[in-house]
Amino acid sequence: MHKRIFLLICLAAAGLFAFKGFDDNKYFDIIKNLEIFTNAYKEINHAYVDELDPGKLMRTGMDAMLGGLDPFTNYISETDIEGYRYLYDGRYNSVGAEAKQMGDWVVITEIFEDSPAHKSGLKVGDAILSVDGQSAKGRSKDDVMAFLRGVPGTKIDLEVQRPGESKNQRVTLERGEIESQNVPHAGIVDQGIGYIYLSTFTHAAGENVANALQELKRKNPDLKGVILDLRENGGGLLNEAVNVANVFLPKGEFIVSTKGKVPEWDRSFKTLHSPIDKEIPVVVLINKMSASASEIVCGSIQDTDRGVLMGQRSYGKGLVQNTKDVGYNAKIKLTTAKYYIPSGRCIQAVRYKNGEPVHIPDSERAAFKTRNGRRVLDGGGVAPDVTLPVDTATGIVRALLDQNIIFDYATEWMLKQPEIDSIETFEFTGWDDFNRFVQSKNFEYESASEKKLKELSTLATSENFAIGADIQAMENKIKAEKKGEMLKNKARIVHEIEQELVGRVFFQRGKVRKSLKNDPEVDAAVKLLNDQTKYKSILAG
Repeated sequence: MHKRIFLLICLAAAGLFAFKGFDDNKYFDIIKNLEIFTNAYKEINHAYVDELDPGKLMRTGMDAMLGGLDPFTNYISETDIEGYRYLYDGRYNSVGAEAKQMGDWVVITEIFEDSPAHKSGLKVGDAILSVDGQSAKGRSKDDVMAFLRGVPGTKIDLEVQRPGESKNQRVTLERGEIESQNVPHAGIVDQGIGYIYLSTFTHAAGENVANALQELKRKNPDLKGVILDLRENGGGLLNEAVNVANVFLPKGEFIVSTKGKVPEWDRSFKTLHSPIDKEIPVVVLINKMSASASEIVCGSIQDTDRGVLMGQRSYGKGLVQNTKDVGYNAKIKLTTAKYYIPSGRCIQAVRYKNGEPVHIPDSERAAFKTRNGRRVLDGGGVAPDVTLPVDTATGIVRALLDQNIIFDYATEWMLKQPEIDSIETFEFTGWDDFNRFVQSKNFEYESASEKKLKELSTLATSENFAIGADIQAMENKIKAEKKGEMLKNKARIVHEIEQELVGRVFFQRGKVRKSLKNDPEVDAAVKLLNDQTKYKSILAG
């Protein structure tokens, strides 16, 4: 078998030589190193002292090889294909549920509306005890969710432990093809101001945004502005980015070009259709997780001065990936080009640390101009026209979420009163009850300051600095401050509880709608759209 593989490698290399010529040292290096790799792989599998999984060994080697390139060039094994389909097509074969490891069990944390999981009666909070008779105790979330994936139409039997039930429940599900909603909500957030939330650039994203805007205009003839929410949107299909931009930009508008090592593969993309509305004021919300296709849309809107960007600097992914089949249903997702938006800039981050982009000072970025002559910079993401403070769960709020305190409380709350009449009018009023629940769980958390003090104490001890009393005094002060943290963060904690409760009844669309009632960035966008003098002055530079 190994000889056959090596022969095929040699034949492929011979084809390269015939095309390029034996004098090309690069292609000699390729065949030489392929032979070295084949021999090493064969010897390790044959003679290593412990039993090895050949597939896992190959995966480790592939990941190490590609890890020296950029964070977006990856090996996709046969077992990863479903995740890849979901990321790029918005479709995957499963039962339509999300889960999280909690202790010994994997617990259902979200159910998609009208999915097999929803239709079977599976509930958020159910702990999966077994799958087709196989115990799930101690298994990872990835292992259990892999069991749930499979060919549409096939059935799977689950045994679950349901909160509030004394006997375990048996649930039979029929797997199906799940398609995510890339526009889970669109509506009115203020008088005359529309809102469209785009979660991912999967199939038909442009069409769905266009339909959402048309419906908003149909129901609200006096619509005077629209918010396009791209926060947390990690991107997807490049052609859908062009289609989404086309909703607001005229036919024939240049949106993006791609340039790589092979000139014949370079391409330019222009809008192909008439826009839904090329005049209505637009605010695009972005944050540090808005990436790739999101950056093509917000970058083209900014470069053409079609709308105002608000939020925080975007991720900084100006790379284009293509997938190549490498046999046995495996693929390599390979960076083949960089993309350039209308001003001519590439927003790709040029420095990474642990796979994440590192901030680049503005003084090291090249300057470009928008259509109105506004100064914009390349490298490291798209900077918003209006920067807003980061609104994210930190400190005690993050600890309550990470330790599943809010999740568990919501599960208990739903057992007592499982009905919520209205998403918009629902208000959580059980603050004292939640506090009692937190105390019953013996909730504790270590703040970032406490962690740093521990590091300082260890370092000071190793260097024989006698500052133990000073560190202890600071620790005592932090502990005293922490006692009032629950009350100080009450509004944000209540917001997280309401989100969790509404999601149990109204699914993802409910969470999105409820979040808009307590969203300072949406409020800022509404305020700007209601002040057209300021809006126009931003675009005029």
